[in-house]
Amino acid sequence: MEEEISRGKSSGIMLKICGFIVDKRNLFFLIYAILAVFSVFSRNWVKVENQMSYYLPAESETKRGLDLMQEEFVTYGTCNVMIANVSYDQAEEIKSDLEKIEGVFSVDFDDTESHYTNGSAYYNITFDHDEDEDECLTSLKLVQVYLDGYDVYLTTGLGDIQSELINEEMNTISVIVVIVVVSVLLLTSQAYAEVPVLLITFGSAALVQMGSNFLLGTISFVSDSVTIVLQLALSVDYAVILLNRYKEEHASLPSREATIVALSKAIPEISGSSLTTIGGLVAMMFMQFKMGADMGIVLIKSILLSLLSVFLLMPGVIMLFSGLMEKTQHKNFIPDIPFVGKFAYKTRYIMAPLFIVVIAAGCVISNKCPYVYGYSRITPPIINRVQKAEQIQEENFGSANMVALVVPKGDYESEARLLADLDACPEVDHTLGLANTEALSGYTLTDKLTPRQFSELLNLDYEVAELIYAAYAINDEDYAKAVNGLSTYKVPLIDMFSFVYREVKDGYVTLDDELMDSLEEANRMMTFARNQLEGENYSRMLVYLNLPEESDETFEFIDRMHLIADKYYDDSGVYVVGESVSEYDLQKCFGRDNTVVSLVSILAVLVVLLFTFKSAGMPVLLIVVIEGCIWINFSFPTIMNDPLFFLGYLIVSSIQMGANIDYAIVIASRYTELRGSMLRKEAIINTMNLSFPTIITSGTMLAVAGTVIGKLTSDCAIFGIGRCLGRGTIISIFITMFVLPQVLLVGDKIIEKTAFVMNMPVRNRQLSGLIRVDGLVRGRIDGTVNGTMHAVIKGNISAYVESGEVTPMPEENDTISTNAHDVTGKEAE
Repeated sequence: MEEEISRGKSSGIMLKICGFIVDKRNLFFLIYAILAVFSVFSRNWVKVENQMSYYLPAESETKRGLDLMQEEFVTYGTCNVMIANVSYDQAEEIKSDLEKIEGVFSVDFDDTESHYTNGSAYYNITFDHDEDEDECLTSLKLVQVYLDGYDVYLTTGLGDIQSELINEEMNTISVIVVIVVVSVLLLTSQAYAEVPVLLITFGSAALVQMGSNFLLGTISFVSDSVTIVLQLALSVDYAVILLNRYKEEHASLPSREATIVALSKAIPEISGSSLTTIGGLVAMMFMQFKMGADMGIVLIKSILLSLLSVFLLMPGVIMLFSGLMEKTQHKNFIPDIPFVGKFAYKTRYIMAPLFIVVIAAGCVISNKCPYVYGYSRITPPIINRVQKAEQIQEENFGSANMVALVVPKGDYESEARLLADLDACPEVDHTLGLANTEALSGYTLTDKLTPRQFSELLNLDYEVAELIYAAYAINDEDYAKAVNGLSTYKVPLIDMFSFVYREVKDGYVTLDDELMDSLEEANRMMTFARNQLEGENYSRMLVYLNLPEESDETFEFIDRMHLIADKYYDDSGVYVVGESVSEYDLQKCFGRDNTVVSLVSILAVLVVLLFTFKSAGMPVLLIVVIEGCIWINFSFPTIMNDPLFFLGYLIVSSIQMGANIDYAIVIASRYTELRGSMLRKEAIINTMNLSFPTIITSGTMLAVAGTVIGKLTSDCAIFGIGRCLGRGTIISIFITMFVLPQVLLVGDKIIEKTAFVMNMPVRNRQLSGLIRVDGLVRGRIDGTVNGTMHAVIKGNISAYVESGEVTPMPEENDTISTNAHDVTGKEAE
C-alpha cells in the first residue's frame, strides 16, 4: 500500500511538472529566443586550438619542451614560397624585392637545387617578428600582394588558414547532412508537419551548443568542426521518441493532455536512452591525450542541451504544430519486415556460432590495425589549397624533417662537440646552432678569440683590441685577466660583438663609419640568431633529419639523440621537440588510452544495461555484439593496409559503444517485452517489425553523417573519425538487424536464468467483468499490458500474473480508477 501511494505521488509530481512546461510554453519560447540571439554572438567568442601537441600530457617530452621554448626563445614567423615558370634572373630580382618588404628580415635563396630547379624558385622567408604577433600576418599579407600574378605556391604556419578551410568544408557537410536528415524524417514520419517540429527542436539545441562553447575557454578544432553534425545524429532520437509518444497519447486524448502525458512518459525513457551514449563519451574523458577529454566534454554538453531542448522547448512546439500535424498526415513509407524475423528464427543455430567465429577473427585482425600518429602517411579525400601547395613544394624541392634539441646553456664547447656528433650520424642531413654557425672568416659565433685574433678579424689596432678585452674582463669581473693575462684571454665571438656594440651605443667606443656599418649588420644577425637559439637558461639546436616524419627508425633515432646528448649533459635537462617527437609521444599515449577507453566505455554501458534489463546475461550479450561490431570495423584498415589516424579509433569506438548499442537495446527491449506473451518465433518477428523504423531512422542519420564527413574533409583526423563512424554504424545496423536476433533466440535461456527477478509466471487467469488488479501483470487487458499496476478494469483479462492478485469485483461497482490516469485500452506502466 505504501509503495502504491509513493508511486502515485511520484506520478502526480511528474504530471504537474510536465503540465507546467506545456502550459508555460510561451515562457520557454522566450527563453530559447533570447538564448538563440545570444548564441549568434557568443559563438564568435570561442577560442579554437589547432595544434594537437597542445593536448599532449603535461609530462610528455613535447609538451615540456614546447613550454620551455615558449619561455626561453623567440620563434620568428616564416613562410615558404615556390614560384613556378620563372628564370633564375627573375628569381634573383624577386628575392631582392621580397627583402625590401616591410617586416621581412631575410629571404634565403641561391643557385643550388635546393632553391632553384626546373624553372621554379623556392624561397624561405623569415619575418622580423615573433610568429604570434599580428605584425607577422601584416607582413605576410604584403608578401602575398607582391606575389599576386605569379604562379605561386605559399605555405606557412601563421594564422588560421587551415582552420578556416576546415570550417568551410564543415559548412558544406552540415548542409548535406541536414538535407539527408530531412529526407529520412519525411520517409519515417506520419505527417509532413512533424519535420519542422523536429528541426526547430534540434536547431535550437545546436545553436545553444555553439553559443555555449565559450564557457569552456578553448576547444579543439576537431570538437569545433564535427560536434554539431554528431549532435544531430546522436540526439535526434530523443525528439523522435517524444513525438511518437505524443501520437500514441493523442489517439485518445486532446493535444494538451496528450502532450503532458507523453512528456511524463518520455522523460524517463529518453533519459535512460541518453545514459548509454553519455557513458560511452565519458570514456573519452579518461584519455591521457586531452583532445579526447575535450571532445567528450563538448559532446556530452551537446547531448545534455539536446535533452533540455526536447524536454522544455519541444512540448510547446508540438502544441504549436498539433493542428498542422493532423492535416498533413500521410501513409507510412516504412514497410514491415517479417522476413527478417523469420530468417532469424530459421538461422539461429547457424548465425550465432558463425558470429562468434567472425568477432574472434575481428579481434585478432583489428589488433594489427596500422595506426599512425601524424598526417604524413594519410591521404584525405579532398586536398585543399594549402595541402596542394605543400605537395607541389615537396615534389620539386623535397621536405625537411626538423627537430629542436634543447640543452642547458653555458657550455659552447659541449654544444660544438654535440653538434659534430650529430652531424656524423647518417640519419642527420645537417644541424644548426650557435656553435656551428659561421660568423666571419671561418669563425663560428661561439669560437673563442684572443685580442690578437679579434684585431685581425676586424682590422683593428691590437692596442684597441686589448683595451676592449680589458674592459670586457672588468665588466665580467675577471680582474686577473684584465691586469696581466690579456694576451691569452679568450672570449666567444658572439659575446664580444655584443659587448662592443653596447659600448659603442653607450659612447665608450668610437668606430669609423665603415666599421660601424659592419658592426650594425653583425649585431643584427647575431641578435636574430641569439634570440632563436639561446635563451636565459637553455640553448636550442636545430637538427634536420634524413628520416621520414613518422617511422620506427625515426622514433629509435630520437631515443639515440638523447643518448648522444647524455655524454655532455644531464638527461633531465635535455629535450627533443618536433613533429616526429610529438607523434612519438602520441604513440606512447595510445597504448594506455586504448585500454582505458575500451574498459571505461564497456563498464559505463554495462552499469546502465544492468539497471535497464535487471539481468546479467542480457547486458553481456549486447556488449559482446557491439564490441564485435567495433572489432569488425577496425579490421578493415588492416585488411586494406590503409593507415588509420589513432584518434579515429579512440573516438569512434567510444561512440559506437555508447550510441550504436541503442539499436541493440531497442531490439532486446522489444523482444523481452513480447516474449512474455508470445512464442519465440512470433516474438522475434514482431520485434523486428516494431524496431526497424527506429533503427533505420537513427542509424541512417549517423551513418550518413559519418560517411559524408569522411568523404568531404581535407583534415586527416576528421577524415578518420568520419569514415570509421560511418562504416562502424553501417556494420552495427547490419549486425543488430541480422545477427542480434539469432543471438537473443539462442541466449534466451541464459537471459532468463541470469535475471535478477525470475520471470516465472505463477498462474494464468482469465476473467471478465469488473476486476481488481494488484501486482505485476503481463497479458491482455483490452490491449497488451506488461508491468506492475494497481487498477480496476471493466472488460476482459487474459494474462500471466507474476506477483500480486487478480480478483473479481461486484458488478454494481462501475467506478474505474487508477493511480494516474485511465488505462482502459492503453498500455499501463
